Amino acid sequence: MRKSEREITDPVELDQVIMRAEVCRLGMVDDGEPYIVPMNFGYRRGVFFFHCAQEGRKLDIIRRNPRVCFELESDVRLIGGDRACQWTSSFHSVIGVGNATVVLDDIGKKEGLEAIMEHYAEGPFDFDEHPLTLTVVIRVVVERMSGKRSKH
Repeated sequence: MRKSEREITDPVELDQVIMRAEVCRLGMVDDGEPYIVPMNFGYRRGVFFFHCAQEGRKLDIIRRNPRVCFELESDVRLIGGDRACQWTSSFHSVIGVGNATVVLDDIGKKEGLEAIMEHYAEGPFDFDEHPLTLTVVIRVVVERMSGKRSKH
């Protein structure tokens, strides 16, 4: 990182940024072409969870190439200046890479869906069995991640 004083290396602070983020962008490579999708997510102990329908481009890509990247940000604030080049922003961000798998068992699906729900609301949560069979959960085990902060 060019400005090392902005780097977030503390795992607790990285987790705080993740917990304050509302959207996670999941990046993949589709036959040599980048593809990125903003998604609702859950996070537990180095693992991201996402949900989606049973068919679609992201699942097709993950099944061919499970390597993914992700990006999240929180506390984003645009700061105006007197002149165009004086504008800036304040933010915290996390980026990283990992491996994605499609969760097939009901216990794993419920774990992923609980993590997603816990990110946005307080539990406990009940899951109807029929919608559970129609939902796919993607599990991304984080290989590495880093953070950046810009406070103005």
